Amino acid sequence: MATQLTKDELWDVFRSNLEDEGLVQHHLRSFNYFVKTGLQQLVNSMNDYEIKTKHGTVVVKFGQVTIDIPMKREIDAPNPQPLYPWEARLRNLTYEAPIYIKMSIYFDGKPIAPPENVWVGNIPVMVKSDICPLSKMTHDELLAHGEDPQDPGGYFIINGSERVIVGIEDLAPNRIIVTKKEGDSKPQYSAVILSAAHGRQVRVEVSYRKDSPVKVYFSRIYKGVPAIIMLRALGLTKDQEIANLISPLKEVQELLEPSFREAEGVETVEQALDYIGSRIAFGYAEEYRLEKAEQIVDTMFMLHLGTTKAARMKKAVHLCEMIGRVLETSLGLREPDDRDHYANKRLKLESALLTELYRMAFVKLLRDLRYQLERIIPTRQPISISTYVRHGIVSEFVRHAMATGNWPGGRVGVTQLLNRTNYLATLSHLRRVQSPLSRGQPHFEARDLHGTHWGRLCPCETPEGSNAGLVKNLALSAEVSFQANKKELLDRLFQLNVIPLNEIIAKRRPPPSVKVFVDGVLEGYHSNGVMLVNELRRLRREGIISQNINVALYSYRHVQEVVINTDEGRIRRPLIVVQNGQPLLQRQHVELIRRKTSKFRDLVSLGIIEYLDAEEEENAYVAISSDKVTNEHTHLEISPFAMLGVAASLIPYAEHNQSPRNVYEGAMAKQALGVFASNYSLRTDSRSHLLVYPQKPVVTTRTSDLIGMDKRPSGQNMVVAILTGQGYNMEDAVVLNRSSVERGLGLSLSWRIYEVEARQTPGGQRDKFGIPEPSVRGYRGEQFYRV
Repeated sequence: MATQLTKDELWDVFRSNLEDEGLVQHHLRSFNYFVKTGLQQLVNSMNDYEIKTKHGTVVVKFGQVTIDIPMKREIDAPNPQPLYPWEARLRNLTYEAPIYIKMSIYFDGKPIAPPENVWVGNIPVMVKSDICPLSKMTHDELLAHGEDPQDPGGYFIINGSERVIVGIEDLAPNRIIVTKKEGDSKPQYSAVILSAAHGRQVRVEVSYRKDSPVKVYFSRIYKGVPAIIMLRALGLTKDQEIANLISPLKEVQELLEPSFREAEGVETVEQALDYIGSRIAFGYAEEYRLEKAEQIVDTMFMLHLGTTKAARMKKAVHLCEMIGRVLETSLGLREPDDRDHYANKRLKLESALLTELYRMAFVKLLRDLRYQLERIIPTRQPISISTYVRHGIVSEFVRHAMATGNWPGGRVGVTQLLNRTNYLATLSHLRRVQSPLSRGQPHFEARDLHGTHWGRLCPCETPEGSNAGLVKNLALSAEVSFQANKKELLDRLFQLNVIPLNEIIAKRRPPPSVKVFVDGVLEGYHSNGVMLVNELRRLRREGIISQNINVALYSYRHVQEVVINTDEGRIRRPLIVVQNGQPLLQRQHVELIRRKTSKFRDLVSLGIIEYLDAEEEENAYVAISSDKVTNEHTHLEISPFAMLGVAASLIPYAEHNQSPRNVYEGAMAKQALGVFASNYSLRTDSRSHLLVYPQKPVVTTRTSDLIGMDKRPSGQNMVVAILTGQGYNMEDAVVLNRSSVERGLGLSLSWRIYEVEARQTPGGQRDKFGIPEPSVRGYRGEQFYRV
């Protein structure tokens, strides 16, 4: 008989989760990862920047990245001063910190400048992140610095305005997704992979129709390349070897006959490269065509596998995997992938989006640095690098993108003005998820609720109209994964008898029947998929490998696939582990939580609770409540509240409402006036309203106190009657009691902002605020001035 935990006990665990993790932890964690790791990785990916001039070769080397605390520069102060959010809001400043990169310059292999920490630009600082001083302040210190202690953070201050990066739901990168499109006569089968690395993304597509050759489409080659020719360009020249790598099944290999026939006459690597080169450099000499083809194959085709010649064979194997999946799908041996399944989606947050932004900013900086160095290199004099690095290029580019929401690549609306109508609207905005799909198209399936949304996205909180189903909100217990250490995982896999892909390629031997994928990349083979998956889950629960890793097993007729995810952007949810029909969470654990001697993360570290992404949940059998647990179950839900977002969780007995009513409440609760922040008197919001007599609701939910709505209430408790209106045939009118209005019913305050700037002229004259003396030129009379 399973231990039946009561609802109150499970609620205490759920409450501990929200109290420990917070509601904007996904933003803070993503930004902190970018600052500590992502920015350094981006700089490392730029390698050595080489400039060839007629006088010689200049090489700029990049080293360690350092980020200071937020600073401001005053005209009357020699050194930068610390900047705090309240001052940035008040003075329309950008809350940002300087970035320093250790740089050195070599000319023909000899250093011409000593290594130097160069200020290359600024980075907007997220409020309450690790590099924000507020994150280390106590309650009283926050009050002393003009901050609301309950403010969650997770947003930026750009030119005095609070802006939030809204999470973008996109297809998972570096992952093969097979689709079927019904055509006029024959269906078209396609395998697409969005190859992404260091802020760059290139689409690769393999397309097939029955009785037709397989084609490969990627950047710069729009008409497509025959798949067999592409494989030969990557180093696979033997027909039988190609067929075996694509699939061991005879019926699949037979479908390759038209493809091999199309590639007749192109037998060697050079011939294949020349074929590709003629598509992109038609009419040029053969040497130039080969050079361009090699460049495209190495740098624009599956760039996540590498951009050097050494990565070609790995790319060939992955292309064979794509072709095999397309052909197997056409024969019905596997189902097409569901693009709307959340295993195939990733949430782009600060880390991914700022990587794209800073990659473009650094490209602009390096172009300018090239121009500066080409001018001074002929002098051959010792130079200071910082003299020729213009930090304003990066700072202005990033500041403009953050202020407008316009991102490189044509994406718009990435950042938005933070909604400060009330506290609930702020929390909801910080947990919002938006799809990049066009609002003008139907996209019926993309707008629908999907089974994998359970516990990850709120089923109620979505707008009406064209945004319905495309703008969503995170569920209360959902978290967004960050990048785990992939190298440590690969080392562990090889210790668990996974045969590396490189070894299979080198020895040209038939691989075992279980393929092992890590972040969509085929890394090796194993002989027993069930044993490998069980061992990885055991190691995760024991804390030996990262708890940010998820693993799933798929079985097909001729092969098994172990899929391991370590990448960022997966929306995961916590579940209680069940073994042999018994939840690992016992009453003694709940008691420790209640006493505050143990935290939610301690339960995760002990392997009692684990976070599952949509991929691993396909292998799970989850019980809704503790009285439903059987020997077949693998996990148990923590609380029914976990499936709702912050707005919908405030609805009492939401399950008894019609679903459209819950959707309306999710939108209208964010429009109610209340106390949006306790430091309203220190802010200069011109669009805010403050309810003079806010009241707590008479009926509320447990979640209300948990998310802080009891301290920042919205609305008032009014006595309402629905009447016929004295027979005057009024269809939709509101009649208010006059005395209640006179006593302050619905009374609110708004602000009007007047802005004046005191300036100091180069001659030393300085403006000052006050009532002017009558002798001042332009004096208008005493009645015009007051303070």
